[in-house]
Amino acid sequence: MEAGGVADSLLSGACVLFTLGMFSTGLSDLRHMRMTRRVDNVQFLPFLTTDVNNLSWLSYGTLKEDWTLIVVNAVGAVLQSLYILVYLHYCPRKHAVLLQTATLLGVLLLGFGYFWLLVPNIEARLQQLGLFCSIFTISMYLSPLADLAKIVQSKSTQSLSFSLTIATLLTSASWTLYGFRLRDPYIMVPNLPGILTSFIRLWLFWKYPQEQDRNYQLLQT
Repeated sequence: MEAGGVADSLLSGACVLFTLGMFSTGLSDLRHMRMTRRVDNVQFLPFLTTDVNNLSWLSYGTLKEDWTLIVVNAVGAVLQSLYILVYLHYCPRKHAVLLQTATLLGVLLLGFGYFWLLVPNIEARLQQLGLFCSIFTISMYLSPLADLAKIVQSKSTQSLSFSLTIATLLTSASWTLYGFRLRDPYIMVPNLPGILTSFIRLWLFWKYPQEQDRNYQLLQT
């Protein structure tokens, strides 16, 4: 195998490994819900938006015949759907959760109908679907910025997950390199904000260590 082929295989493997590692961080929430039989302190919307994102990229990967995208997002969609079902099972107020789910799934179905029925040209479909996936992914990475501003104000990183931050950084970096290798801006560009926000979170961990937060809270009690 040529050096370029080996590099591509290693990069593809890194994308799969790091992304599945990032998706698996939700298993701690799953375990918490099953043990407590409650959904306290577990956010539902990230599960739902990540599931929609996975299904969108799965469609893009299928159209592009990219098995790295297909495998990662197929497994990711299954995991996120599992998290959603468990959340629904233990959630006491199912109406609002079901409404959010139905709304996003409706938007997703309309999008699929548009791309697969009204855009017959495969190249145009690939470009438009890639643009949609890119915008959706960028919005997901930038959405926590408001929460990061609150962390600066409170000077506490207790609400941040260090392991998820590292997983997001490695995942975003590997997909950026993968998109650059394929010369695919739809893969490369939307992962750049993930790198940026991960470095911001790491800076916040350095600026406001969690051990310091615990000591401060003990002094306050």
